[in-house]
Amino acid sequence: MEHSGNADLKRLTAGSVKWNFVDKVSQQALYLLTGIVLANLLTQEDFGLVGAVLVFQAFASLFVDSGFSYALLQRRRPSRLDYSTVLWFNLGIACMIYLVLFFCAPLIARIFQNDSRLIPLSRVMFLSFILNASAIVQTNRLMKKMDVRMVAAANAAGLFAGAIVGIWLAVAGYGAWAIVWQTLTLNAVKSLVLWLTSGWRPLFRFSTGALRSFFAVGSGMMATSFLNTVFQNIYSFFIGFRAGLVPLGYYTQADKWSKMGITTVSQTLTSAFLPTLSEVQDDSGRFCRAAAKMNRCTSYLIFPCMGFLLVMAPQIFHCLFGTKWDFSIPLFRILLLRGVFTVLTANYNNYAIALARTRLVFRMEVLRDGAALLFLAVTYPWIAATDGGDIVWGLKVLLWGQLFASVITWGVMIMKTAPLTGRNSFGFLRDSAPYCGLTVVAMGAMWAFTFVISNPWLLLTVQGAVGLSVYVGANLLCRSVIQAEVFSYLGRRK
Repeated sequence: MEHSGNADLKRLTAGSVKWNFVDKVSQQALYLLTGIVLANLLTQEDFGLVGAVLVFQAFASLFVDSGFSYALLQRRRPSRLDYSTVLWFNLGIACMIYLVLFFCAPLIARIFQNDSRLIPLSRVMFLSFILNASAIVQTNRLMKKMDVRMVAAANAAGLFAGAIVGIWLAVAGYGAWAIVWQTLTLNAVKSLVLWLTSGWRPLFRFSTGALRSFFAVGSGMMATSFLNTVFQNIYSFFIGFRAGLVPLGYYTQADKWSKMGITTVSQTLTSAFLPTLSEVQDDSGRFCRAAAKMNRCTSYLIFPCMGFLLVMAPQIFHCLFGTKWDFSIPLFRILLLRGVFTVLTANYNNYAIALARTRLVFRMEVLRDGAALLFLAVTYPWIAATDGGDIVWGLKVLLWGQLFASVITWGVMIMKTAPLTGRNSFGFLRDSAPYCGLTVVAMGAMWAFTFVISNPWLLLTVQGAVGLSVYVGANLLCRSVIQAEVFSYLGRRK
């Protein structure tokens, strides 16, 4: 019976990873196409305006969810009343926060060099987190069941509709408003599709008891998410405040494009792994084996994804945008390096969350943010500094601080989470080392072609083909079990 349970769980996890990956890749493909068009049509200042608004929206969205979606995923059998309570709570908080931010819009404009354009932009943009609040529970239910095909369909529909609206408005000359209405359309269509197709409807009841039962996990994750949000957005705030909207536009583009790969891998694995871990949380042997395989799977994906993008960064930007966003390229590369440690740390967080050790996750977030704030304090005088014609020189110094903070957190996180899985820190390092080494070899082969090919399109194509061939081939020679299983699962229809 245990063997049958292992097989079923393995099959469900594999299917969840597969459909999460399909979802994220399709999202990023549509996002990529839309982003390319908007990046060519809009100005650096337009992206800076939206980037300033997104700083406040990120915090508002955080309070809307309150960390309870993690608690629902961690709970083995949440009831209909549990889901309904979280839904009504999320919507109520969303409406309250929107009203507060609506009246605070003039203050936001004052912070960013008293730019009055931010007042109407922010008031409309903030509607998006109310729409998001209506979709959180519907998405969570499907992920809990490891059935994410409809989530993928809803995301694709929202992105497609948002792309049409955003591109049309950009062509018509609406500037930053194109991004605002693209975001609202995306969220509205996604939520509508989920509500029309899920078959689930909430009870018109609210249980304070159910809400309290989620507090232990939810409050810990909310505190962690709050610090994580501070960590991710504090730089946008200070860049816009001190350096201005144009440098913020360059940073926003670099951050957006780097997050495409990072988010795809991280959210795919977290959505699939956390429900699986919650099923085996009471069996230490199965939990240990699952954690080891998840470490290897994460490393197999994240190292080549980030490494290949780092090598191909100049060609990607030049093929898509010409030289318009060249100042974003070095920022993009530093953010990719940080992304490796961000994804690995997020994977380790899953082990602590599955075992309801959210205080540990919170402490690690405090450590990372403490290191980040230390580097911010040191580099703050140079944020607006330039070096000759390099207007993002100070931003590069700032981003190295983010990278160092992430490395510190990653190292400590290994030492703290490895014992939870019944292993030691060196075991975690051995899980990742082979894939890191093979990626470096593949990157070296890719880099060699920069000396013999000058056409960016041809170089991009050759580097992609060479990198993939070397990495996959090297894993075949090393008889990688993870690669064999990945190919096997991707080849299945279900």
